[in-house]
Amino acid sequence: MEIYVDADACPVVDTILEEVIGKNITVHLVRSYSHYSHQDYPSFVKVTYVDTGSDAVDYRIIGMAKAKDIIVTQDYGLAALGLEKNCYVIHHIGFLYSKKKIDQMLEERHLKAKARKAGLRTKGPKKLSNDQKESFRHQLRKLIQTSC
Repeated sequence: MEIYVDADACPVVDTILEEVIGKNITVHLVRSYSHYSHQDYPSFVKVTYVDTGSDAVDYRIIGMAKAKDIIVTQDYGLAALGLEKNCYVIHHIGFLYSKKKIDQMLEERHLKAKARKAGLRTKGPKKLSNDQKESFRHQLRKLIQTSC
């Protein structure tokens, strides 16, 4: 089992790294070149950079991930692809995506995109709360325990 992180704007990278220390799990941080960083990471972290094109990070993650791997993303499209590949997919606020709800989530995303194109304003995501960070940590721990 490996963990793939849609790392361009992921606020829980540090939490992920804390949770896998000493567990022989590779963490893949996949980013676009526009989010390049000189940060040093432990040896169990592999950083992959891709072109800045639309969905380039998503496609790279799907190309690399295997069934039973964990994908961390807030992108519903990537989540849907990961679920079809039988990966565990978790949002950084701490909920697990499910095949049962992903179609509804994609429909809501589509409706919001249509509204934005029509000139309506939609709300962006709120700042991550401490409760959400802890919820993510708890869910990730459970996934790691059941997958190892």
